[in-house]
Amino acid sequence: MADDLLPQELRILVAVADSGGFTAAAERLGLTQSAVSHAVRGCERKLGAVLFERGRRGARPTPAGESAAGHARRVLRLLAALPGEVRQAAAGDGAGPSGPLRIAAFRSAAVQVLPPVLAVLAARCPGLVPEVRIVRDLGRGTAGEVADGRADLALATLDARGTTATLPGLLAAPLYREEYALVHRRGHPDPRGLPLVDWDENCGSYTADWWRRQDWLPTATINVSDDTVVLSLAAQGLGMAVMPRLSLDRPPAGLAVTDLGPDRPARRVGYVTTPELARTAAVRALVRALREAPLPAGASAPEG
Repeated sequence: MADDLLPQELRILVAVADSGGFTAAAERLGLTQSAVSHAVRGCERKLGAVLFERGRRGARPTPAGESAAGHARRVLRLLAALPGEVRQAAAGDGAGPSGPLRIAAFRSAAVQVLPPVLAVLAARCPGLVPEVRIVRDLGRGTAGEVADGRADLALATLDARGTTATLPGLLAAPLYREEYALVHRRGHPDPRGLPLVDWDENCGSYTADWWRRQDWLPTATINVSDDTVVLSLAAQGLGMAVMPRLSLDRPPAGLAVTDLGPDRPARRVGYVTTPELARTAAVRALVRALREAPLPAGASAPEG
């Protein structure tokens, strides 16, 4: 027990990691800089690893520090949820969950999936306060927010097995399957002959194999950071693009959507949470609402 980290030590680790320095963390927590420094040294001693690289510009988490901060956020989230879980258990089934519910989602999922789900959740659990963050589907993406303790549940792209293989220890379940289509200017006689426009989030493990097999797809000559810009450029005849269907919810004037045929690529989208949070009333309520919601336009039921 002597080597267990205390809740205050966890809060200090998270504050230093999030603020980038001991002084900023001290100001955030209402402590002295020396108290924060002393606590971090104590955490490093207990864990047997250097957690922060100290420098003139502050303190940057080492890989061990990133891991420690992620685990600390998850533990602190469970501690914050504990009183509500106990009160609900004492009150019986008639009491609904309350408090914050942190959700991470990429743009198209946030636009097309979450609104009806959150409306149902508000009617069923008026005490819940959803906090939605839009996270780009790059690198560790929205699932990384859950792994790092910044979100309770994420809408995320899953691999072919319906999991997040690169982030072990998380729970994942598919919700829908989303196909890709070719977008281009309406009326263009040879859309496949246009330059390729792409955006940073567009190609992942679910499309890479298909992409490599297409000898008609050139190297992208225009790359942008937002899918709505891709659609605008394609509508103006400046290129073609291969886009997921849910990104086409509000196509600009002049844009045409062409099916890519039976070999078209698709991606799985599902929810991701942690085993611990999956048992909390708030996350259970959200998962129920997600599973009961109708499929968004342009999506189909997941295979398998």
